[in-house]
Amino acid sequence: MTDPVLVVAGAVLAGHRMLVAQRDYPEEVAGLWELPGGKVETGESPAEALVRELCEELDVVVSVGAALHDAVRPKPGLTLIAMRAEIVSGTPRALEHRAVRWVDSAELAALVEAGRMVPNDLGWAQEMVAELRTKRREPS
Repeated sequence: MTDPVLVVAGAVLAGHRMLVAQRDYPEEVAGLWELPGGKVETGESPAEALVRELCEELDVVVSVGAALHDAVRPKPGLTLIAMRAEIVSGTPRALEHRAVRWVDSAELAALVEAGRMVPNDLGWAQEMVAELRTKRREPS
């Protein structure tokens, strides 16, 4: 029996926008957009893993906030969670993805509706569409 695997993704936010990253592999999700992140290593908290993963994948330092509502369990022994994050330093670069881009609520909703999001991230994307719409209504 293998040890359970926990993967953490980051809903990286800046005002009324969120950062998404375009997968380069594996083939079945290549070209789709996702919340960036990766595997929580032994001895790491999910927040520590997210800080490390976003540094490795995007060359940024982030502060980690609250978790999104749903955990995703695509198969036995694998759990995916997502947490909000904000960039403290650096400019996001696609080091392990085809591309990265900032999207607002309408752009994120369009990615979801067009089937351009990684399936495991759909619930989080929909949650963030609603949150970003709320932020857009707030005065700057």
